[in-house]
Formats: sequence, C-alpha cells, structure tokens
Amino acid sequence: MHLWERSRMIAVVAALLMATAAVPAYANQEVEQVVNGGFDSGTEPFWANAGMTIGLTDGRACADVPGGTVNRWDAAIGQNDIDLVAGETYRFGFDASGDAGHVVRAITGLAVSPYDTYFEQSPVLGGWQHYEWTFTATTTTGQGQVAFQVGGSPDPWRFCVDNVSLVGGVPPEVYEPDTGPRVRVNQVAYLPTGPKVATLVTSATTPVRWTLNDRSGKSVSAGRSVPRGIDPSSGQNVHTIDFGSVRKAASGLTLSADGETSRPFDISGRAYRKLRSDSLKFYYTQRSGIPIRDDLRPGYARPAGHVDVAPNQGDGAVPCQPGVCDYTLDVRGGWYDAGDHGKYVVNGGISVWELLAEYEHNRGSRKLNLALPESGNRVPDILDEARWELEFLLSMQAPSGLVHHKIHDRAWTGLPLLPHLDPQPRELHPVSTAATLNVAATAAQAARLYTPYDATFARRALAAARTAYDAAKANPALYAPESDGVGGGAYNDAKVTDDFYWAAAELYLTTGDRRYAADLLASPEHTADVFGPVAFDWATTAVPAKIDLALVPNRLPGLSAVRKQVIAGADKYLAIQREHPYGVAYAQPNGSWDWGSSSIVANNLVVIAAGHRLTGKAAYRDGLISGLDWLFGRNALNISYVTGYGEVAAQNQHSRWYAAQLDPSLPHPPAGTLAGGPNSSIQDPVAQSLLQGCVGQFCYIDDIGSWSTNELTINWNAALAHLIGYVAELE
Repeated sequence: MHLWERSRMIAVVAALLMATAAVPAYANQEVEQVVNGGFDSGTEPFWANAGMTIGLTDGRACADVPGGTVNRWDAAIGQNDIDLVAGETYRFGFDASGDAGHVVRAITGLAVSPYDTYFEQSPVLGGWQHYEWTFTATTTTGQGQVAFQVGGSPDPWRFCVDNVSLVGGVPPEVYEPDTGPRVRVNQVAYLPTGPKVATLVTSATTPVRWTLNDRSGKSVSAGRSVPRGIDPSSGQNVHTIDFGSVRKAASGLTLSADGETSRPFDISGRAYRKLRSDSLKFYYTQRSGIPIRDDLRPGYARPAGHVDVAPNQGDGAVPCQPGVCDYTLDVRGGWYDAGDHGKYVVNGGISVWELLAEYEHNRGSRKLNLALPESGNRVPDILDEARWELEFLLSMQAPSGLVHHKIHDRAWTGLPLLPHLDPQPRELHPVSTAATLNVAATAAQAARLYTPYDATFARRALAAARTAYDAAKANPALYAPESDGVGGGAYNDAKVTDDFYWAAAELYLTTGDRRYAADLLASPEHTADVFGPVAFDWATTAVPAKIDLALVPNRLPGLSAVRKQVIAGADKYLAIQREHPYGVAYAQPNGSWDWGSSSIVANNLVVIAAGHRLTGKAAYRDGLISGLDWLFGRNALNISYVTGYGEVAAQNQHSRWYAAQLDPSLPHPPAGTLAGGPNSSIQDPVAQSLLQGCVGQFCYIDDIGSWSTNELTINWNAALAHLIGYVAELE
C-alpha cells in the first residue's frame, strides 16, 4: 500500500470516529515529515550515493547496491531537509525488501557535518516487510535526514523501499521491560557453603510460602518469605527468601512462591571459575594494534586496528590537537577503552591496577590460561595482558615527563565500525596531572610485579613512574577540560589529591623510599574517610591506594590505622547491603543510580573482599558472595548484567565491533562482558526515548544504542575480573 492510500484510510477512519467520540489531542498534531514517501511522484526528493541510481519497480523505489564497499554509509538512499523538534515523539516506518540476509541501517539523523545519528535500526532483509519504531528527538533542526545505508557488502545486491514515513506528534511509545517471573534469583549459581537469598516481587504484605524444587520439580526445601516493604531502588514491594540451609550441589533448581517460579539456577562449588578467565579474555579482543586471531577467539577475528594501514590514519605517529604540542608520539597498542576507538590513560590506569591487584592478591591468577598470543612464554597470562596496556600507557608520556590524557578520533564515528576501518584522523589531547599520576601509580605497581619475569621492563617502568611523579608534583593543577568530548569521552577530573596519594602509595610499596612515605602521611586522603557511595573508579583512586597499603607487606608508620580504615569501609558496604531489599552494597542518598552502576557494585564488593582478606571473618565472605547475586539476576529487571552468564543476560552492549544487533555478521560481546547497568541520568537517545520517568534499577535497556546504560568498558570489566578472581578462590 502506498503512503497516500494509507493516509486516506486513516482520514476516513478518523472521520467516522468523530461522529461518536472526540479525537485524541495527539491525532491533530501528527505531521508527516517525509515528502513523497510512497514514490507516487517519482523518486524526488530522495537521493542516492554516487554509483547508485534509484528507479521505480511496481511503484516502489529500488536500487542496485554495488559490491566492494566498506562502510554502511558508502551506499545509501535518503531524503534531507527533515524538520525535527527536540522532545517531540516520531513514528519512523517503511516497507522494504532485499536479497536475503542483507542488512539496511535505517537512520534518522543530521544531514550535515558532523552527521549525528538520532535514531537507528538495522533489520535483516528478505521478502517485503513493514518496519516501524517510535523515538523521541533530542535535537531541534531543520537539517534532518532519513536515510537507508546499505553499503558494506563485498557482493552487489538489490534493495527496495516504499511507504517511507516519519510522522511527528505521535504519542510516546510505552516501554514495558519483560522482567519474567517475580521470583528473582542469582541465575548463575550459589556456592554450597555460601548464603542463598532470592527476592520475591509481590503485593503481599505478610509472609508467603516458598518451595525449592529440583530439576524434576520435586520439592527439596520449603519455608516462608520475609516481607521487606517498598524497595526505593525499584518502587517494588518485595520479600526476601532465604534458603541458605540447602548445601547440596545441584543443577536446574527453581524457586516457587506466590504463584511464580524462578528461572533455573545451580548450587555449585565451581560456579565462577570459567568467568574468572572469561572476564580477562575480554581484553584480548579489545586490543589495538594487533590482529585478533580466530584460533584464539573463534568468531572474533579481525585485522589489526590503527596500525597506519588505510583507511586508518594510524597511531604510529599521532600529532597533538592544534596548538597543544609540536611533536608526534607512537602510541600503537593498548586496549580500546570501550565501544569506541579511543584510548584513555585514566581509564586504562584503573583497569591495569585492578588486573595487577588481582594477580598480586590472588595466587590462582598466576596459573590462568587466557589463550593469548603470548601464552606459554613463562610469564603469567594476566601479566602478559596487562602489559599490552602498560606499554601503551608508557608511550603516552611526553618528553616533559607529563602524560597525555587521551588519544582518539577527531570526530565521533557511527556504529558499527570495526577498528581497522576507522578513517578518522587521530589526535593526542593535552597532558594532565591525573593522567601523569595514573602512569606513576601503575608503572610503579608493575615494577614490583614484573621483576621476576622481565627485570629490564620493570626498571623501565619504575624510571617512568618516578619521572611522572616528579612531573606531576611540578605541575599539580593541569586538568582535563570538561568540554573536550568530541570524538571521545572527556574524562575530566579536577580533584587529584587522591591520584597523588595513589601514586605515592605504589611508589612507596615498590621502593620503600621515605619521601614517598612522607607524601603519603601528609596527604589529606590518608586520614579521610574515602569510602563513599562509590568506593573507587577512574576519577576516585584513594581506595586502591589504601587496599594495597593494607594488603602488600610494608613498613609505613601507622599502617594499622590504614587497615582499620579498609575494614571500616567494608563494614559500611556490608551495612548498606543488609538494609537493601535486593542485597546490593550500593545506595546513593538521593536514590539515583550512577553511570556504570554494575561496576560500582563490583568495586564496593572488592572492598568487602579486602575486609575478608584482612580479618578472615565469615561476615565479609558471606557479604561478598551474596553481593554477587544482583549482578547475575537477583535484581528488578531479572537480568544478568554479564554476557553469557544466566538464563537471561545482557548481550547488546554498546560497541562498534561487537554489533550483532546492528549487523548479524558481527558478533555479540564475548562471554564475561559486564554491561554498564542502571543509570538514572539516561543520557543517550534510546534511553531517553524509552525510559523517561524510570525508577532506579529500571533505568537500563539492553540495546546497543544505549551508551549511557549499556556500554562495555575496560574499567568495568576490570572490576568484574578483580572481584571474581577473589570469589573463585573461595569456592
């Protein structure tokens, strides 16, 4: 059916309805933005890329798509001069067909530089089918665009489209997440000797009976729930179910209560051993500057990115932004920070610390086989992987000893885009005190850990750490600007007393030098309570210093006070966890959830793990194990935030190359990848379109376009790896 025919039918139906009922207010506000979307007047004003011609076949617009293109946007059909109004909701629809298995990237975006995408979907084509979505515009412009990007295929194929429509003024789509059964459990496993708690969402205000069933449905335990009232983080009325007395290992268990049955789960003493490796294997597929081998990561092979091979402009001799410096640096290697192609020192620093701390504090990490190109070189695989990033961090050090904050594309790129196909110029951004201190801290940490395996590298790392620390002391207030967020994240941080404290701690632990001890003891961070709602992250680094001071043997004066601070921090997070109806060791005073909340939960549990290391008390062990439940399904959305773990798990994290949601020829993120988690600020268009008014835990959607709730990052996976490394040794 052509667009004008559909519009006429709508008009007739509306006229009939007016005879008996008032037309809803929004019906009079609906306005079609696309001109000639049914192609009744030919193909104008639609355009096609060079090398493509739009023709009409049976009244539908068709084009022969050339083969051999690289990017989706290399071959496209579209219409410009589309009006968009921020805050208005639009219904985007069309009919399309194409050679089976090919993908069209259908977008609404900006028709001029920087060609921002406001909404996109990538359906797999076949026979004629109607597609339709609703979204809310975030920008007002008269230079909008509707486009169908069909490039990226090695072979030619045929694409046809009809009834293209973008209607403004439609009622917003009501998004209802599928939360499954109201009994929420850890969908991976509970440890036989650990606590076993579930959460029941119910309207009941008095205890209800529950049963634990084996694989055949036979009851193996029963009891009554404990009402907990309204959970502020979800707005739900919930009960707690405690079946900790069951200690026999089993698989395929379910919990039933209030007419609902949970998703299946296990009780297992080997629950997290594979995840320990998987969470670390993530880093190899994030590597820049090296081909990813299919024999090591089946399904994830790709050419090396940013090694000065076209269309990359490469990382071999990267200049600074205009006016920043007069030299270039070779900054090949390292890990891509997240779902983009940027590399950031402060995020890399905290990630390296977590991996090296996992190695330093957990002996089992030394025997892990991570299937790396370096495996078998007599160096623990976890150190080989961390060194890939360490070498990059060291390469970011300028001749002055200061360290550049980040390196990334000059402008944002679209999704999907594999690293080796990124055509953007690369730029070094200014040096910063925070980046310099990150290198000082992690290079000093590396110096003590790599000495048995590569003394030359260890000496080089220590020299770089000392130089960086001295440079930072001479330049204590060089801050990354908040406005520097084009082409990559800003990662701005105007408080660096914690970074100075962390760098001094690592240098002292490695060298025993009194001047670093003096700086530690004089720091305001030394006596402060640094265990806030967010224990630590890339911008808050005093806690890593205190954990290492407490756990690594040293002779710092007054060391017992530092250990007491860490234990007090663990007690604080345990108390929060006990009060939380979902057993989460995280709660902001205003009830909001932060960007990267899943990693915050994990890092708060890392502090509890440190409490257990220091005291050996069962309360910390139990709190640590119980705290895992939220990550793996005992949450308001009934979803595991770790790919490949749990019956229903996140799988569409924001990424330019793990992009199966947009292009079925690309993979989902590898197993063991942590999603960002609920974020009350919902900064991205997908979240803003669907999650307006969300409460706490419901501010999340497993969509590749939701970078504010569903991104993957090296520091978030580092939190998971560090945490699971300790848990695996408790099994």
